[in-house]
Amino acid sequence: MRYKILVVCGSGLGSSLIVEMNIQEVIKELGLPAEVSHADLASARGAKTDIIVGTRDLAPQLADKAPEVITLNSLFDKKEVREKLKELFARLAPKN
Repeated sequence: MRYKILVVCGSGLGSSLIVEMNIQEVIKELGLPAEVSHADLASARGAKTDIIVGTRDLAPQLADKAPEVITLNSLFDKKEVREKLKELFARLAPKN
């Protein structure tokens, strides 16, 4: 299965675009089965996605918008992005 990740920021699209690029690098580096895009909060409300990534201040508004929500302390901390994606995909991996 290929997962759809949506990066959400509160107002504009600039910060979510930067996070999208960081996530793309992590996906490639770790070989994760995912594709990523970005949107503002209003657009995210109607998006069909598997995973939403956003900051702590947006978490309450994102909680019911996707099956999985990754909450970041900092949108620009690539190490945090990598760790949280690794944890999530380890949990989502089929158990044999």
